[in-house]
Amino acid sequence: MSGCPVKRMFINSRLNLFLLVPLICTPQVSARQSHSQTHPGDGKIRLDVVVTPKSGPPVSGLQQQDFTVFDNKAPQTILTFQAVRGREAPIDVVIVLDDVNIGFANAAYERSEIDKFLRTDRGHLAHPMALAFLTDDGIRVLDEFSSDGNELSARLDKSSLGLHSIRRSGGLDSDVERLQISMKALFELGTREAARPGRKIIIWVSPGWPLLSGMLDATQEQQIFRNIVNISTLLREGQITLYSVGTRNWGDYLKEVGKPSQAQMGNLELQVIATQSGGLALTSGNDITAFIKQCLADTQAYYEISFAPPLDQQRDEYHRLEVHVAKPGLTARTRQGYYSEP
Repeated sequence: MSGCPVKRMFINSRLNLFLLVPLICTPQVSARQSHSQTHPGDGKIRLDVVVTPKSGPPVSGLQQQDFTVFDNKAPQTILTFQAVRGREAPIDVVIVLDDVNIGFANAAYERSEIDKFLRTDRGHLAHPMALAFLTDDGIRVLDEFSSDGNELSARLDKSSLGLHSIRRSGGLDSDVERLQISMKALFELGTREAARPGRKIIIWVSPGWPLLSGMLDATQEQQIFRNIVNISTLLREGQITLYSVGTRNWGDYLKEVGKPSQAQMGNLELQVIATQSGGLALTSGNDITAFIKQCLADTQAYYEISFAPPLDQQRDEYHRLEVHVAKPGLTARTRQGYYSEP
């Protein structure tokens, strides 16, 4: 009986329990982010823009006059512009193995694919990397960053899979708990990386997080909206782009969320957050090694652009971002929007 009041009450109580965890993390995010070495607090909006043709690698060699930035459809004056290429880019990469949301057999396959990637080109990595594991006990980052893929492969071999304390077929209880762990891990890892200087790439290897559904009351919508704002701001200010690899198709949750009444649980899906951060959500096929290479291809050539946001902003006001390139056949990809913090 889907309309049973007792069942609705149970679902709502479980949703409230889930929503509470990221909200508890929020003060920690704000406090640690304030000490970020990435940029001074000058109020500029900074974008990492990847330009691609219909097929092929990212395009280099473009100039500032080739770009137009739109904030809520209004063209903005570009304050700073820098073209970045390949290994000269100061980028750190974290690859997350998600053992919470997949079965044991798939986790073993993921590890073998990541190991294959690390040993590509005799282990010479273009950027420093670190490995992180999401288990039922939370997120754990292995040691320090390294550009030696063989060294990281050895660390991967020595790490053991976590024991599953959560039943994957446990219904709503299991889904809520796994979603709690996943979201809390993203906040913690994002906060950790935001404190580091330069651009950061997080590649989350996972089929995706549990997608909860159900009727939401006004308080729950407000909580979801607050989490959307917090994670969006954390990734933007920390200069973090999120990519999801090996994920399922996730439905239509990419529409902008400008107010609490528009918020849904699906807006907190891994794939949605990745796409809105300017990254990719790669869903078709099982070649995880190729997917990781496709994600990192974005670092071969990109453009750092900044502009000053409008002065007449309201707190948590959503601003849709678009970057146009004045050359035919080229598409610019960057984060899809930001929430103002006047």
